[in-house]
Amino acid sequence: MSLIKSISGIRGTIGGNPGQGLTPIDIVKFTAAYGTLMLAENKGKKIVVGRDGRISGAMVRSLVTATLQGLGFEVIDLGLSTTPTVEMAVTMAEAAGGIILTASHNPKEWNALKLLNHEGEFISAEIGAQVLELAESGNIPFAEINKLGTITEDESFMQKHIDAILAHPLVDAEAVRAKGYKVIVDAVNSTGATFVPAILNALGVENITVLNKEVTGNFAHNPEPLPENLRELCNEVAKKNADLGIAVDPDVDRLCFVCEDGTPFGEEYTLVAVADYILSKQKGNTVSNLSSTRALRDVTEKHGGEYFGSAVGEVNVVKKMKEVNAVIGGEGNGGIIDPQLHYGRDALVGIALFLTHLAKSGKGIGALRNTYPDYFISKNKIELNEDIDVKMIFEKIQKKYKKQPINTEDGLKIEFDKDWVHLRTSNTEPIIRIYSESNTETTANNIAKRIMADIKEMMQERV
Repeated sequence: MSLIKSISGIRGTIGGNPGQGLTPIDIVKFTAAYGTLMLAENKGKKIVVGRDGRISGAMVRSLVTATLQGLGFEVIDLGLSTTPTVEMAVTMAEAAGGIILTASHNPKEWNALKLLNHEGEFISAEIGAQVLELAESGNIPFAEINKLGTITEDESFMQKHIDAILAHPLVDAEAVRAKGYKVIVDAVNSTGATFVPAILNALGVENITVLNKEVTGNFAHNPEPLPENLRELCNEVAKKNADLGIAVDPDVDRLCFVCEDGTPFGEEYTLVAVADYILSKQKGNTVSNLSSTRALRDVTEKHGGEYFGSAVGEVNVVKKMKEVNAVIGGEGNGGIIDPQLHYGRDALVGIALFLTHLAKSGKGIGALRNTYPDYFISKNKIELNEDIDVKMIFEKIQKKYKKQPINTEDGLKIEFDKDWVHLRTSNTEPIIRIYSESNTETTANNIAKRIMADIKEMMQERV
């Protein structure tokens, strides 16, 4: 059993003993702590709650909404929803905050409480730390009988979310409709089965086949939308002569595409393509995390903008986007953040912008992909013993490569002309993650091997 308590939320496997898994007691404890702090913010007494299609979702929803009611909140329960829809609903309803019940791309035994502020964005590190501290203290006063809150079910926000996307100045539904696209969607047995066809229909796409469309939470495959998990989608796109395939994760904030021949477009290139379109219409800066492809920087500079890297994590990307006034940003895992709509990863607006770009380009999706530079990312890790001083190792690596451009904002990123390697420790495992990128797969792997050899040598020096 696992329970991971972080500043942005609580994630764990369902069951087990309290404090060791995500049990009902843990769910109530952390929900109560979050709610108490939201009351202290004095932003009102409304809280929005929504969930993905996980098996445990209904149980967790019942515990969360009842706890918030016990604190005196007016709970707006969206039921089966998506992460970006809940984020937008918070501001639309002028709520004090929101809780998204999803473990994102984790397997079915996981669930989580993702915590939002009154702007529909993930809570700050400071507030997150306060939630954890208050939950452990147990000093949480609940409402008296005459001040109990209410729970109201409201399923209207899917349409409100779609309407907001259609009103986006760079979304052209007529251009998409005119193409008559044939699309295959992998909904991975979660809420994408409802929300993705809804946005496609709104864009005028009528020929849609949905794979894994039953919202059961029994994911047909590993739910992370990576190429190795999307073989069924790739095969169906090629077999059915579709124009493209679309895959999302269970809470519909990550997005990737499949080309007409059944080959992956590449999740790293979802943001690259959308940014290319946005920047062609609106000059400005871009942001992605430090482990994302250099292709975004290339596209940004082509359009006369400036690229900025951020620490890994959506809250860090958003913070950097606000600092540099970025017009588009996100993460290389297929997360699109468009501030014209809201500051959150949103696969639905990503679909609308990507299809508009594709339609206006006059190209097929494979030909569009060929207009972008090819980079390959090698992902590796080194397991750590408890006595390893990672800070010392990073200092030695930095000293060895001191002649290269180095970024220490999140671990250590070293650039070698257009190649790079990014080293960072995991928040959940005793490992160092090593991501490297080059224009050939062999070179990317060799860069990683060289750095991993350096790290192992430095570990041995210490013994």
